[in-house]
Amino acid sequence: MASKGDDQVSLTGGSDENPTRGNWSNKCDFILSCLGYAVGLGNVWRFPYLAYSNGGGAFLVPYAVMLFFAGMPIFFFEVCLGQYSSQGPITVWRASPMFRGIGFGMVIASAFVGIYYNVIICYAIYYMFASFTSNLPWEHCDHDFNTVNCTLKYAQCLSQPGKIMIETTCQNITELGLTNSELGEINVVYANGTWDTSNYIDTYSDYRKRPTEEYWKRGVLQESESMNDTGGLVWELVLCLLLAWILVFLSLVKGVKSSGKVVYFTATFPYAVLLALFIRGVTLDGAGDGIDFFIKPEWDDITTPQVWLDAATQIFFSLSAAWGGLVTLSSYNRFHNNGYFDSVFVSIANCATSIFAGFAIFSVLGHVAKEQGKAVPDVVDSGFGLAFVAYPEGLSLLPGSTFWAIIFFLMLITLGMDSQMVIIETVVTAICDSCPKYLQKNKTLVTFFVCLIGFVLGLICVTRAGAYWVSLIDSYAPSIGLIMFGLLELVAISWVYGIKRFTNDIRSMLGDSCVYNFPMFFWWQLNWTVISPSLLLFVLLYNWMNWSEPTYNDELYPVWGRVVGWITIGLTLIFIPLVMLYEFIKASGSIVQRWRTISRPTANWGPAIQANRTQAWQMHTYHNTTMGGKEFTDDVY
Repeated sequence: MASKGDDQVSLTGGSDENPTRGNWSNKCDFILSCLGYAVGLGNVWRFPYLAYSNGGGAFLVPYAVMLFFAGMPIFFFEVCLGQYSSQGPITVWRASPMFRGIGFGMVIASAFVGIYYNVIICYAIYYMFASFTSNLPWEHCDHDFNTVNCTLKYAQCLSQPGKIMIETTCQNITELGLTNSELGEINVVYANGTWDTSNYIDTYSDYRKRPTEEYWKRGVLQESESMNDTGGLVWELVLCLLLAWILVFLSLVKGVKSSGKVVYFTATFPYAVLLALFIRGVTLDGAGDGIDFFIKPEWDDITTPQVWLDAATQIFFSLSAAWGGLVTLSSYNRFHNNGYFDSVFVSIANCATSIFAGFAIFSVLGHVAKEQGKAVPDVVDSGFGLAFVAYPEGLSLLPGSTFWAIIFFLMLITLGMDSQMVIIETVVTAICDSCPKYLQKNKTLVTFFVCLIGFVLGLICVTRAGAYWVSLIDSYAPSIGLIMFGLLELVAISWVYGIKRFTNDIRSMLGDSCVYNFPMFFWWQLNWTVISPSLLLFVLLYNWMNWSEPTYNDELYPVWGRVVGWITIGLTLIFIPLVMLYEFIKASGSIVQRWRTISRPTANWGPAIQANRTQAWQMHTYHNTTMGGKEFTDDVY
């Protein structure tokens, strides 16, 4: 517990308000960290694709609805929870010990995601280094790993008189011995002394591969035929993964004091790149077609439940709710920080970034489609396909392609690093908060071991079957669990801890002007208690009812792979009932008494600084807030 002297020092701004855990150096550090955490790779490679495939501009309607009734309320909710208690995602459940398993689940889910998320960063590092050349390596089909299926080799074959592609081989028509009827079937004729292949029907078009696709699959990943064939390590990716973990460790070496300064670059640089790409993109031939496909409203799609599900899911994941990261970041705030402004600003800025990224991405993809004589949908992918296949293809068509490739992949690195820093900080904070007396002073060492373990476990993701593992963890680990965490934490605080009490907690931080003297604050309470839990329940049930096993390369994972996937889900959820059972058994008395014990706050729950605890206690006493029929007393604060 901090002394009175600590509180007085903090009033002068000379040191941290909480000398044990530390605080952000200033408000800007926190806002940029939250913005960097929320604005991630999904804003660039998932939102534009979802918008296009779910009604274009019409998708913005359900997207906005989900923002205001699910995303923003949960964001503000978690910021308040972490800031009030100055605790990480596990120890914050001193508020209601029976729900402490939610915190364990959040940390485990973050650990799983942190392992593969840094692998994605390592892909971007690989591409950035590969871009330092006058001719981008994915522009051509002259590498040893290229096959005859490569599109350029296919085009080179057809450019030769009397040549056509049959399966994977460029062949001379005269040597095939085809009859006239067989030639007619493939639309090849001999006229005026030459073979006319202008109307050639390619019956093996599914075999054809783009140079960017072969570079990604065969050059970078060196991908094996199935998940069963692990193959050896891809050493270039191992080195890039090591560099990625070194960058994460250096960014977190001094906790929020160092990460808060790193985000001044990592959180702002992507905006500079997106702006540059947007300006360049809209000047390209065909840009209008791409933007039109992105924003053209298809109003009929709004009535489809799947569209609303995609909007809710995208908002939920885009704002990084229920990962434990927002609780972690806000736990380093000063007690009276205006988290209300921070939450609204970051939530809206995150969604605006997604929309702006869509314009930048689709303007370039429209140019790609124009150059290749294809429709825009034929060059649009999601996830890895957009970031490492479709977009590099577009970059190679731009004047000064090397420059644009370097800054694009540097942007992906910074987007990933922002989120990864918070993911690892969440794990480290949870570990240190579990035993603050011994671990807080050795936090740097804890961070080192967490990064080291993450690197070692991530090696499976940089084998020749690594992409299967990345996709597997991405498909299972952060899916059902995160929605469940968000739903349960809202129910736990709003209905068990008590919405009136939580409101007074916020009032003690923000004052009457933002709570009781602000009529719109009732809107937040309504969302926390009814609307947001209902929306999350809808998403959860719809996911269950329409669940289909994830695939990679359009094929199901092997049975053992699916078992591993369900184990990852189980590991994130199993602690919820186990902790409830443990707390119930540990408590004493009758069933009712045990229930009251494990649902009520512990004696060490509340603000970290004594002056703030006293203030919070006075407010609860003044408003006679009750729980279980008894007034809150000083034994809680």
